[in-house]
Amino acid sequence: MRRFLCLLALAQTTVLALPASAELDWGTALNGEHRSTGNTARDVYRHPRETLEFFGISEDMTVVELAPGGGWYTEILAPLLHERGEYYAAHYGMNGRSYYRRALGAYLQKLGENDDVYGNVTVTTLMPTESVLIAPGGTADMVLAFRNVHSWMRGEMLPETFATAYAALKPGGVFGVVQHRARDNRSVEQMKESGYVTEALVIETAEAAGFQLAARSEINANPGDSADYAGGVWELPPGLRGDESTRAQRLAIGESDRMTLKFVKPQ
Repeated sequence: MRRFLCLLALAQTTVLALPASAELDWGTALNGEHRSTGNTARDVYRHPRETLEFFGISEDMTVVELAPGGGWYTEILAPLLHERGEYYAAHYGMNGRSYYRRALGAYLQKLGENDDVYGNVTVTTLMPTESVLIAPGGTADMVLAFRNVHSWMRGEMLPETFATAYAALKPGGVFGVVQHRARDNRSVEQMKESGYVTEALVIETAEAAGFQLAARSEINANPGDSADYAGGVWELPPGLRGDESTRAQRLAIGESDRMTLKFVKPQ
């Protein structure tokens, strides 16, 4: 019986991605019965296979996902790494505010509903500056951050979060970041309010943590996104907040324009 372990406390540059392992089971990961219909509908916007291959994933890696939320990428990463890899999901802690507890509870329930897929997922804690243990230091081959940079900015914990990723990685390890992309003239406060962040700020923060930018990709670009909505990125799918009269227009745009950046921890 597989154990489910929950650890508490504990330029535009174009570079070829590292080749992915031929043994990766993309069919199961992307099209298996464990994936929800709502989540698979987002693949057209999020390009999970292309994104993970760009970062250089292979089936024997130790991978940490920061703030996995409801588990959109968990549905893909867990089966990819199930047999030979390690997957750490660095979620909220048990002792945070009620929102954090509800979010973590829903995530744990999702994992508990399919032991065959999620039985080897290790849930760890990412709650700077209260409690952080995302993985044993210096053991991860890859740390991933999907559309969370703005949240860490709003919580005044972006540098600490990037430093945590750096500490978890082996020398030569990859830090992959996907984030809603702001125009270069946005202030920090505008980024926090809108959810859109400039590439320059993400790169500056990563380099301050010790990372080197290895490559960037337009896999998740959306030139139709103007990134200037009164309600921020949440007016676009899947949130679709705002006036009902704009919903059809927002659906036609699709999900946000996103940067896809690959950093490495120097050897």
